Amino acid sequence: MENIKINCHSSICIDDAYYFDPFLIKEKKQNAKIVFLTHPHFDHLDPSSIKNVINSETIIVCPKSCLKGLKQFANKIIVVSPDEKRTVDNVEFKTFPSYNFGKYHPIENGFVGYTLSLNGTSYTICGDTDDTPELRKQRPDILFVPIGGTYTMDAVQGANLANKVMPKIVIPVHYAKIEGTAGKEAEKTFLENLNPNIEYRILIK
Repeated sequence: MENIKINCHSSICIDDAYYFDPFLIKEKKQNAKIVFLTHPHFDHLDPSSIKNVINSETIIVCPKSCLKGLKQFANKIIVVSPDEKRTVDNVEFKTFPSYNFGKYHPIENGFVGYTLSLNGTSYTICGDTDDTPELRKQRPDILFVPIGGTYTMDAVQGANLANKVMPKIVIPVHYAKIEGTAGKEAEKTFLENLNPNIEYRILIK
């Protein structure tokens, strides 16, 4: 698991090369091969963090709703929609709709989550979503599940999702940072409701 880092919230990096929703990254790393964005909200599309991780060769993958927030970047941008299968820079991935039922992220917005394969391991990054039928169909080795509530599912719902998907490892995200979402106490609730046969990692400090 040393190849996975979470800066905070839902700011995920895999293999020091693949970034998902980079947020509050202050250090100039400029090591990104691909930056994946799930939707344009400030805690998922943070231009200053993107600037600190990209270089001239970095590819940005995002839904159409993110384009306005990326105008300052000259990088190659690949626009995706829900329910696509794509290969970018030899990385195979599929998208699925990421949404809430009747609140902050309606399905009509076209926001996405990603399931991708890297070096023989599959990962699912959910974005801001409730426990949806589309999400339950994912079968990754490693699942990053939001547990903060309000804008996503909460800790109990996140554990129940993991119990349905049954990944090899689950990593909770999207908590302990943004006002209105659960703090570190959500970890205890999440683990109390998680199937003990599922391994977990706590990477948010």
